[in-house]
Amino acid sequence: MNVVVCVKQIPDPAAPQSLDASHNLDRSGKLILDEADTYGVEMALQLVDKAGGGEVTVVSMGSGADVAGLRNALAMGAAKAVIVSDDALRGTDALGTAKVLAAVIKRESPDLILAATESSDGYTGTTPVQLAELLGLASITFAKSVTVEGSTVKVERQTESGYDEVSAPTPCVVTVTAGVVEPRYASFKGIMAAKSKPVEILSVADLGLGNEVGPAGARQEITAVLAAESRQAGEKHVDEGDGAQKIVAYLESIKVL
Repeated sequence: MNVVVCVKQIPDPAAPQSLDASHNLDRSGKLILDEADTYGVEMALQLVDKAGGGEVTVVSMGSGADVAGLRNALAMGAAKAVIVSDDALRGTDALGTAKVLAAVIKRESPDLILAATESSDGYTGTTPVQLAELLGLASITFAKSVTVEGSTVKVERQTESGYDEVSAPTPCVVTVTAGVVEPRYASFKGIMAAKSKPVEILSVADLGLGNEVGPAGARQEITAVLAAESRQAGEKHVDEGDGAQKIVAYLESIKVL
């Protein structure tokens, strides 16, 4: 079984965050593997082990100058990494990102594609389902358990009231939650082995995407970033036997009642 895991390198959350001149998150500092993606990598490794053969490939988009985050996934056990790095990608929106990832995944022809439900620095949660649509594959989200039986993926999909049992034919796209597995720590042997594992760096031209990415292909633009208003002090009332009436009056004033 060959599994592709979509991962993202993000600025270290422990370091101060800032925006660049284009109002985008400054990614010039240290980059690490998004913790949300470690669950997908671990799930993929376990599925490949259970299948008795195959490999895990991690696919990403971002800066190819710092691939420490990808090396972390390789140290966990992934066989190789592919990252699309190109200045033309600056300003790409979620759909453009999905197009880039889809173009890479088509080259890999995996049996299964895994991803986190959303990235820790973007929180759109839209890229995985857009990716599935572009690939023409079924999509199962919020998986808390994933098993593969033959050519069928069976998932326990987390809901507010419990979970749904969902299945789909392979290949398909599955997004996993933080509780799906417990990610392993990279061993010293794994860290050393990761240094020699292949990391392929592609450009937009390699994928033939042209103007579908970057500002030209984006359907949104950040024009300004404003600080959120500070919370105003609330009103304090002493209940002198008329507390309930005051609450009702207040709710009526804001048209809740």
